[in-house]
Order: sequence, then structure tokens, then C-alpha cells
Amino acid sequence: MTPFDSPAGSFQPRSTITRTLVERGYINQVTDLPGVDRAFAGGIVPIYAGFDATADSLHVGHLVPIMALRRLQQAGHRPIVLIGGGTTRIGDPSFRSAARPMLSEDEIAANVAGIRKVFERLLTFGDGPTDAVMVNNADWLDKMAWIDMLRDVGKHFSVNRMLSFDSVRTRLEQQENLSFLEFNYMILQAVDFLELFRRTGCRIQLGGGDQWGNIIGGVDLLRRIEGQEVFGMTTPLLTTASGVKMGKTAAGAVWVNANRLSPYDYWQFWRNVEDADVVRFLKLFTDLPLDEIERLGRAEGAALNGVKERLANEATALAHGRHAAERAQQTARQAFGQGEAAAGLPTVELDAAQRTAGVVLVDLLVLAGLASSKSEARRAIAGRGVRIDGEVVDADGVVTIGGQPLRLSLGRKRHVVVK
Repeated sequence: MTPFDSPAGSFQPRSTITRTLVERGYINQVTDLPGVDRAFAGGIVPIYAGFDATADSLHVGHLVPIMALRRLQQAGHRPIVLIGGGTTRIGDPSFRSAARPMLSEDEIAANVAGIRKVFERLLTFGDGPTDAVMVNNADWLDKMAWIDMLRDVGKHFSVNRMLSFDSVRTRLEQQENLSFLEFNYMILQAVDFLELFRRTGCRIQLGGGDQWGNIIGGVDLLRRIEGQEVFGMTTPLLTTASGVKMGKTAAGAVWVNANRLSPYDYWQFWRNVEDADVVRFLKLFTDLPLDEIERLGRAEGAALNGVKERLANEATALAHGRHAAERAQQTARQAFGQGEAAAGLPTVELDAAQRTAGVVLVDLLVLAGLASSKSEARRAIAGRGVRIDGEVVDADGVVTIGGQPLRLSLGRKRHVVVK
């Protein structure tokens, strides 16, 4: 059911971008869809989404709101990317069973530098009216006096209401500790919205589905302090057709930065999505027109493999460039069709001691990122899913590397060169 399918059936969007966001599946919750549509139809709208610097790369689960910002910029609006250099020091407690690890200033700075790369690939930054801008909330949060914050902002927040939000209530019902530090996060995110409204005229905050309570807090704060109508919108938190959280695999998160995950492995993630997810992911994670996606979605049987390659190519091109996507596709075809290790595959280099003594196969599978644990590696070996240079290995043992690299494979689609 889309926001257009209300019982009254009376809402018809004035703005093309509103319909695009709905038809492609970017809207989960919105404070006032007709109001948002009026804003879009009235001219350039600054709209922001915030991202804490908890790691030096984003993963594919973060891409939904970023791609929504991309759609908005393509439609003539202005994306604002807020990097949480200040809020990262606290950690968002939303739907978490434990507090995030506390990071040092140097770690946060390194993470900020790392995640900037993702936005620079997907958005156009500059000084024009619809060019994206990037801000860091440390610029104002670090300067905020505690007493001033309590007096000017804290008085507008009801603890009773804050406790009622699902993200907080779930934590308390499970009797998990929620520190006073984390409890302040909602207020600080609202301050971000207030600050961006004053600095840039930002009228819409966009975030993932787990940010709804925080976003509502910001909308309410703007109404109380500035007397202005602003809006909040969330994108869906995606799971695959089988219920796995988007961006998670057995080996861990699917990172966007190449230093965390090779373009080849990134391509393989998209190539191996479930059949039921292909059309949905083409809408969300590629720039292909909807009519072309509809045509591709009619593919069945073996033809669907070609559609999955198209998804992998388009998604990888956005994150790593067209050349990297084409090379990943070529590498995959070489790896599946030839016995030798193909150039461009992810590589693991053994140290001198490992080359001399060899490496136990289960340890090598974990080291290569093909298994997340030794027990998982043993199950793969027992199931005859592990190959070395194309030959099935059905027993654990020590693997030695001679003068030539070998190709270690798990199943038919995951390969690593071991040197």
C-alpha cells in the first residue's frame, strides 16, 4: 500500500519527485505527505540526512537514504549530508541492545574521512543552488554550553513522550541499560535540524526507519521554537525476501568502500541477491528508468541471471565506477569458466611463517573472508563446497603455497587468490 492509496483515495501529488519516491519504494513514514509534496512543488527544497561516523565506510544498508537524496537532487532539490562528528561521540541508542563503543577523536576523524567518499560518488557537491553540501554537527554541538542547551532546548522535550518511542521503550522492556548519555541523543539530533533550518533553510529531515522517533522530536522542536512547518520522512529498513537484514552476509557487513570490500565482492553481493528482490533493488539502487525495470522484471528462469548481472553492474558502477563494474563482471566470468586464478579477484597474501609452515584450511577460509568462523568453514568442507584450483577438498588439512598462487573457492561464486 503506497501513501497514495489512502481510504479516501483523494491525494494526487503535484510534484513528480513525490511520485518517484513512492513508486521506487523510498518512503516508509512521513509526517505530512501532502505538505511535503507542496514543498517540492514550490521550488528548491533543502533536505538533510545524517550519518554518524561509527566506521570508516558505510555499508549497503545506508544506501537507501543516500539514493533518495540522489533522486531529490536529480529532481532539482538540494541535499545536505550531515556527518555526525559530534553525535558519534555519544551513539544513537535506537533499537540497540547495548551502547556503541566509545571512539577517540582520532578514530572519529578517520571515519569521517572514509565515509565522505561514498557521498562524493553518489551526489554532486558544489556551490550551485542544487549542489549538495556536507556539514559536520561537531561544528555547533562542540560549542554548545550545557546550561544553555537545557534552558533553550531541553525544556521543549517531554521525558514521558521520549520514553514512549519504540526505540527507547524496547530497550527498557528488555531491561537493557540505557545511559543518560545515550538518552540525550534524541535532543541533539533535534538541535541538528534546528541548526540546519537556521543556516540553510532546511525544511525536511530524511532518515532510516529506526530514526522516526528522533525525527519527530526535531519536527516538534522546530514548531515550538521557530513556529515553522517542517517535515520528517523515513526510508524503509530493508530485509531480503528471506528476512536477512539488508547489507548483512554470513561474513559480515557489505561495505561500500573498496578498502573494506573489493569491487569484485561488492559486485558479487548484488549478483547473488534472491530472485524476489531483483526488481525492488533495481528501483532503489540503480538509476535505470522504471519502464526499463518493469521490462527487466518480466524475465524468468535463466534469463533472470542476466538481470541480476545488470543489477550488479549498475549498483557497482555507482559505488566504484563503470570500469570497476565491468572488470568485476569480466573477472566473475573468467573465474567461473576457467581453472586458473583470474586477475582481479580478491587476494590474500600469506606472511613468511605461513608460507613455510602452511595454513590449516579452516583457518585459511576464515582469513580469506570466505567463512565467518572455523565451524562454518568445517561445514562447508564437509558439504564439499570448498575447492582449491577447481578441485573439491573434502577434508581439513594444511595448505601450502608454492611459487604459484592458488584459487580458493567456496561454492561456485566466491573465489579468493591466495599468494
